[in-house]
Amino acid sequence: MTTPADRLRALLAQPRLHTMPCAYDALSAKLIEQAGFDLTFMTGFGASASRIGAPDLGLMSYGEVLDQARNIAGAISMPLIADGDTGYGNAMNVRRTVQGMANAGCAAVMIEDQLAPKRCGHTPGKAVVGREEAYDRIRAAVDAREEGQDILILARTDARHDHGLGEALTRAQKFRELGADIIFVEAPRSEAEMREVCAATDAPNMANIVEGGETPDLPPEALEEIGYRIAAYPLSLMASAMQAMMQTLAEMKAGQPRSNLMDFTELRRRIGFDDYYEASERYATSARPVTGARDGS
Repeated sequence: MTTPADRLRALLAQPRLHTMPCAYDALSAKLIEQAGFDLTFMTGFGASASRIGAPDLGLMSYGEVLDQARNIAGAISMPLIADGDTGYGNAMNVRRTVQGMANAGCAAVMIEDQLAPKRCGHTPGKAVVGREEAYDRIRAAVDAREEGQDILILARTDARHDHGLGEALTRAQKFRELGADIIFVEAPRSEAEMREVCAATDAPNMANIVEGGETPDLPPEALEEIGYRIAAYPLSLMASAMQAMMQTLAEMKAGQPRSNLMDFTELRRRIGFDDYYEASERYATSARPVTGARDGS
């Protein structure tokens, strides 16, 4: 039986780009899988917004993030990469974070070098820890993997923001040397910088495409030619869902008919009602509501 980590390793072994819409909850992850994508990522931005209605500024606890990841992983069969933020403490906390995400069914976990509390990579005010602390985080994550956790390590650096691309590449190279499976240099600001990122190590690289962010929103074929193996789209689904909800709310407020709604039959099917009813037919007491006399228990 293949594990989520095995399935992700097989995808990364393919010499092509994987487009990765990011999920913020279990339902969005189900829709991504139903649309035919190969993998997804639990976006910290989206998870914070959907779970606690607050910005991605380090407000969610380890327990809340782990629970969100567990719910998402349990709703899909494709690999899930979880956002482990800074690891929620020192190197020992990083180890626990990696262990928890593996036990939750995640294929990979991202650990980053931001100063806690972390911030969304395309918003003001973020800063990174010193090199040695950054390296210790990845060292601890790799140690947890090597001690039996079947999970990949995605190492992220945000050093480009304050310290320039050179520092970011130095950190990325060290992360790979320490054993990181996937490298993520956040927010390169040009196609030339993106090429330098992909040339810096032999690891699969992830691009983070935020509409309106600092990294160029290049088409998938260009990202593949540059050398990226994964293209993450962290806000596309949440932004489109919020836009649709605001439109519907405005129509309701104005007493107008609701436009652009998913048909109720399709909505039920995509959530899983049809699958539930089909499976429940195997069990006489679950196939329909039970009526009549009690069994005395």
